[in-house]
Amino acid sequence: MHPSDYRESTPDKPAMIMAASGETVTYGELERRSNQGAHLFRSLGLKAGDTIAFCLENRPEFFEICWAAQRSGLYFVSVSNKLQLEEIAYILEDSGAKLFIGSNAMGTTLEGLAGKMPAEHAYTLEGGIAGYGNFLADRATQSEHPIDDEEAGIDMLYSSGTTGRPKGIKTSIKRGLPIGSDDILQMVMMARKLYNASADTVYLSPAPLYHAAPLRWCMTMMRFGATVVIMEKFDAERALAAIEKHCVTMVQFVPTHFIRMLKLDESVRTKYDVSSLKVVMHAAAPCPVPVKEAMMEWFGPVIYEYYSGSEGNGGTFIGPQEWLAHKGSVGRPLTTEIHICDESGEELPPRREGLIYFSGGPKFEYHNDEAKTKEAQHPKGWTTLGDVGWVDEEGYLYLTDRKSFMIISGGVNIYPQEIENLLVTHPKVADAAVIGAPDEDMGEKVVAIIQPMTWSDAGDALADELTSFIRENLSHVKTPRQVDFMEQLPRLDTGKLYKRLIRDKYWADVKK
Repeated sequence: MHPSDYRESTPDKPAMIMAASGETVTYGELERRSNQGAHLFRSLGLKAGDTIAFCLENRPEFFEICWAAQRSGLYFVSVSNKLQLEEIAYILEDSGAKLFIGSNAMGTTLEGLAGKMPAEHAYTLEGGIAGYGNFLADRATQSEHPIDDEEAGIDMLYSSGTTGRPKGIKTSIKRGLPIGSDDILQMVMMARKLYNASADTVYLSPAPLYHAAPLRWCMTMMRFGATVVIMEKFDAERALAAIEKHCVTMVQFVPTHFIRMLKLDESVRTKYDVSSLKVVMHAAAPCPVPVKEAMMEWFGPVIYEYYSGSEGNGGTFIGPQEWLAHKGSVGRPLTTEIHICDESGEELPPRREGLIYFSGGPKFEYHNDEAKTKEAQHPKGWTTLGDVGWVDEEGYLYLTDRKSFMIISGGVNIYPQEIENLLVTHPKVADAAVIGAPDEDMGEKVVAIIQPMTWSDAGDALADELTSFIRENLSHVKTPRQVDFMEQLPRLDTGKLYKRLIRDKYWADVKK
């Protein structure tokens, strides 16, 4: 299955619609433009197995480039447009990208990047910046017919770098495969089996396209010949409006999206018709139970959850009725097995907390980082994403937190996620982060950093209120010893908290 399958059957059907502007790209246009892109890549000397990278905001050209690379047998790296110049340069160097495509929306970052450009060829979509060609203009000169040596390429994604340098996740390409039969077809089968995806699906993508899930799910929907509605930027009310306007049947959110929609005024929430929704997926981070309960009550029993990672080594799935019977779980594996292990690698029984490993899934490696690849492997060949959790007697997985986020206070292991999940349910809290900060007596102390709904509430009174709120619901050892406030937490648009930026501020003096 491939978008090219629809070039004759439904050439005028929208493949993509931009939610705000209404700009539309049909399957016929996508076919012609991706063919032109493939010809341009070949004209620049790029061959199957080479790597390209691009850094773009949410716009139709994003997928025109993806499909051009995919049908050329290339690795394609989608770089976050939220990164700084040095971070982008690092990914280009590390990935070995031979071509880079940016957007003029990157502003002065492009000018600085030109002097550090490791790629042989550099473009912006629009041109007009010294050191960069005009991608759209050069693409327009190319043939609209397929290249002679088409074969399947695949994405090469970089982790978000929330705990350190971004890591490139590279999957081996089986050379010579037809463009409709690459590894992503696993998602096609899952989408059909679990979510009844088809050409009739209208899929809303509210998150940045550079992230693994939006990129892969959008491309999966285009393999079906479905229509993908892309939000330029997430906004809670505009997401509801897009669902109503386009009669969206499937959408993927993250828990942060749920929280922001639930905190809209009730009069705003209820004025939009969301009854067209048949499947609401969520992933990227565990969802607080009260948040998911409220969403289920609002949207109905259409909320599905999965747990996985860009590494693709394994994952779990849980449907709405299952979740109601196993609240808080992220489900059971579909094609792999879960192993919960202690620090020595010994497998633990049900309800014992430990590092989560998967077996039976595809192998992966962190590009140019043998040490990190080895760190993610168990002696028995199992692999981990670095998350901690436990399983019940029926094999349902419950996530605790990332191992790297654990706080050790007075010898007690404390996982911030549980505290954060509780804090965001407080009506005066818009967002929350919990970290371990240095403490002379305890080694580390629990600190909560709060983004209040109203900034004027920030202060001692709210700090005391939240401290009491935590103490009433959790063990005293999990109660923050310090509550600070921040107007905007550094949360990625994908829903992940850039916790390293917060934690580094508290540990800066210790590191000196």
